[in-house]
Amino acid sequence: MTSSSYVREGDRVGLRSYRIADGPEFTARVRESRDLHRPWLFPPATIEEYEPYATRLTEGDARSGFLVCELGTGALAGFVNVNNIVRGAFRCGALGYGAFAHAAGRGLLREALGLVLDHAFAPTGEGLGLHRLEANVQPGNAASIALVRGAGFRLEGLSPDFLHVDGAWRDHERWAVTAEMPRAR
Repeated sequence: MTSSSYVREGDRVGLRSYRIADGPEFTARVRESRDLHRPWLFPPATIEEYEPYATRLTEGDARSGFLVCELGTGALAGFVNVNNIVRGAFRCGALGYGAFAHAAGRGLLREALGLVLDHAFAPTGEGLGLHRLEANVQPGNAASIALVRGAGFRLEGLSPDFLHVDGAWRDHERWAVTAEMPRAR
């Protein structure tokens, strides 16, 4: 994968858009990562689920999805999606993310999240032109809380019964970062 294929590039990872052709690798990585993701996250595990998912993340301006690729090999290490983008005076989006099991614990998603924040807060034309990003995390998901805390997000509160996950309404902590806040590098 050439450098020009990436939206943003760090020391070890690059971000690029989803492609339908990524379905076999993405879904294989999801299946390998089932124990890591459950009960927090349920990304598409079949091609039939992946194709509409990837299409939603690449069409329109309400979402922007990024595959996290290892620079040395181009292998998928995870994903970071900016969902529910609202423009106008709000200029905000909500994050969804996950590392794949073979990449977990190596700091790759932390690097990728920093790249996504840079892209999200860059002016329109260079990036998404957002002012605020939110991450809603179940209180027991220690790895996800450590990720957002380490990236400079602040805890803003608890939302009871916030999202329907794994068959039930789950409480979520609300974490957020704005363009003006200091962030980890």
